[in-house]
Amino acid sequence: MNYPNGIKKTFKTSTSNRGMNLEQDINETNLYYRNNDIAVIYKKPTPITINKVDYKSRKDAVIKEAHFIIPSTTDYNGVYEGKYIDFEAKETKKNYFPLANIHKHQLEHLKKIKQCGGIGFIIVKFTSTKDTYLLEIDKLMAFLNNNKRKSIPKEYFINEGYLIKQGYNPYLDYLKIVDIIKEREL
Repeated sequence: MNYPNGIKKTFKTSTSNRGMNLEQDINETNLYYRNNDIAVIYKKPTPITINKVDYKSRKDAVIKEAHFIIPSTTDYNGVYEGKYIDFEAKETKKNYFPLANIHKHQLEHLKKIKQCGGIGFIIVKFTSTKDTYLLEIDKLMAFLNNNKRKSIPKEYFINEGYLIKQGYNPYLDYLKIVDIIKEREL
């Protein structure tokens, strides 16, 4: 599907690209925010060390071997109206979010963001219903501390999180929810 400004939207169904639809939606939303001077939010690159490169020519260089330096923290970070935000984005085909999809070091990172005055959260897309929710780190930790489950039911996202309504431009305007969070913190 082609959108204005040359944005192309594709829909992938392969499990090898699981999470890429949400990531693409967020990347397009963040591009809209940057182009309209609303916020500066980027996807963080995965920290890797390149061990071996095949240089046929400079423009045709191919990475042949690499390894992860350290575990990555979260997917996105940036600044919106003077406030630092940091978040992880995940997709699930189930009617629940498997906790195996988020790592302990990511939770610790988001808790530290909150402790330092930033806004930390996760965005989860339930692909079967195409619903996307924002769940603040405090609500996520409350669930983890009060439950022995290995997954968070969608109902928890409905009751404790925020539904991110899909729009035209931006497609997933999650900053409307960040505005609610900022107002509540004042």
